[in-house]
Amino acid sequence: MYEVDHADVYDLFYLGRGKDYAAEAAAMAELVRSRTPGAASLLDVACGTGTHLEHFVAQFAEAEGLELSADMLRHARSRIPDVRLHQEDMRDFRLGRTFDAVVSMFSSVGYLRTTAELDGTLRTFAAHLAPGGVVVVEPWWFPETFIEGWVSADVVRKDDRTVARVSHSVREGNATRLEEHFTVADSGLGIRHFSEVHLITLFHQGEYEKAFETAGLRVEYLEGGPSGRGLFVGVPA
Repeated sequence: MYEVDHADVYDLFYLGRGKDYAAEAAAMAELVRSRTPGAASLLDVACGTGTHLEHFVAQFAEAEGLELSADMLRHARSRIPDVRLHQEDMRDFRLGRTFDAVVSMFSSVGYLRTTAELDGTLRTFAAHLAPGGVVVVEPWWFPETFIEGWVSADVVRKDDRTVARVSHSVREGNATRLEEHFTVADSGLGIRHFSEVHLITLFHQGEYEKAFETAGLRVEYLEGGPSGRGLFVGVPA
């Protein structure tokens, strides 16, 4: 039996599902420049394996990434070895510089547990914002838009690897409890199964907006976004 973890199959799975990282990064760059014309620097917070960040590098003169997971960063460093990456917690980091844009995609802020953590995170983002810059955050579902009991199932294949994933989501307190099971089959290596449970907070729209405003940012909510959950866009008040 061989070992495999989420970071090992993350990119294969989401790319196999049709997630278009290049198009999402281009749309984000367009949004950033609609608020901050001439934006030249960007910080990708919770950059994961760097799949958006590798495209931000082509969009901005300076692009850096920040990620807490060592496993995710290992893959990111392999993908974009020349990009500066920081292993830090989004809730409280200090990089000693500012950026024209600070963005956090793929609902990563949902892993914050409380409104106090959300408020502190937005203050940290704002502290790293250059004058006239913009903060963009992709939220998780709101309590009223979350679908109780949601089941998802996908199978993706590439070369000699096949990944099957099933997930089930329920409400647990003020959070989504998302349980997912992966079965990974590799030619010559065999089959491995692993499972994970994620608690993703169902913040209200007003709680996101309050966090931006507390951080000194004027905020607007845009419908749609890369995953259908919308985007919060904040500029200095």
